[in-house]
Amino acid sequence: MAIEKNTVVSLSYKMYDEKNNLIDQTVDEPMVYLHGGYDGIFPVVEEALHGKNIGDTIDIHLSVEDAFGEIDPDLIRMEDINNLPEPPKVGMFFEGEDADGEVGLYCVTDIADGKAVLDGNHPFAGMKIRFTAEVLAVRPATNEELSHGHAHSAGHHH
Repeated sequence: MAIEKNTVVSLSYKMYDEKNNLIDQTVDEPMVYLHGGYDGIFPVVEEALHGKNIGDTIDIHLSVEDAFGEIDPDLIRMEDINNLPEPPKVGMFFEGEDADGEVGLYCVTDIADGKAVLDGNHPFAGMKIRFTAEVLAVRPATNEELSHGHAHSAGHHH
């Protein structure tokens, strides 16, 4: 079965930075998404996968805009460490609200003088990405998956 709109696709993938350093990959479980414009994968990757079959591979380069986007300076802020729910360490994540009141994850990127730098950008924001993948499985989406707009794993809603 070829990948087409309203199919559920399972992939193994690897992502590399501009220097071809591996930055992410599937490990224990394949990536599974609903194909056809449901925002489950980068649109450029989805386009490259359209029409592919089990065993086919892709190797594409994504611009910053086609991957995780530019770094948004409004998502980087200083916070007094006393305002955080626990003593911060670099690399920790906290939930927080942005200027528009949207809740997001913030990573502690630096600590100095009783303040922590919190960054709400995706860790790969601002990066060009090389994305390689192999198609592991393709199946028709269920009516429930189509109504929810995302793939479900075997026996689970999510």
